[in-house]
Amino acid sequence: MAAVAAVLQACGKEPESAGPGRAAAAAARVRPQLEAALKVQDLRFGDPVFVRAFKEERVLELYVLRRASNKFVVFRTYSIAAASGGLGPKLAAGDGQVPEGFYFVTAAAMKPDSTYHLAFNIGYPNAYDRYHQRTGDSIMVHGNEVSIGCLAMTDAKIEEIYTLCDAALRGGQKLFRVHVFPFRMTGERMAKARGNRWEAFWLNLKEGYDFFEKAGLPPDATVAKGVYQFSE
Repeated sequence: MAAVAAVLQACGKEPESAGPGRAAAAAARVRPQLEAALKVQDLRFGDPVFVRAFKEERVLELYVLRRASNKFVVFRTYSIAAASGGLGPKLAAGDGQVPEGFYFVTAAAMKPDSTYHLAFNIGYPNAYDRYHQRTGDSIMVHGNEVSIGCLAMTDAKIEEIYTLCDAALRGGQKLFRVHVFPFRMTGERMAKARGNRWEAFWLNLKEGYDFFEKAGLPPDATVAKGVYQFSE
């Protein structure tokens, strides 16, 4: 239990030896190849981003807004190196679960001096979680390939993800959204979830999932009477 507590605490801690210089050094390493790859897809470094993660598939998708269409398109898909827990939302501090739901990240939530190389706080608990009295904090997307309740990437991959997200915020995006799903919410996969204790919750998540699939833009997710509501 002591080891688990140490990981949970370290996700949000910042050693004195680290600082913004780490993020700057990472950007210097990865920006040239990122810019070249973005250009191939008619995308631009520093334009708005959007992140989706799928727990069952253990993948994180990073989208960039394409100016020509004003829709987000997937730029890269990354394997999640480590994520504890199982399918279903995070309910309480220390349960080891990765949250499921609709979150967002501002510049203040970026952690260039995280113990886990580079990180950003996804904003759990959000309004939905608080309504349902779910507890916990410091849920990150970070490096170092080890995690309890967070989404851990390799250091090389978090450098790309962090650099793109940081550039978008510096480029004028006020926040970027992070949607975390139990699995890809296709009709076939949802059929397999019938009768699951979280079926009603997942059906609500699917509304937001379908919104993006149709519009190419992540919805604004608000909460009314304990249920997610979605709008442009």
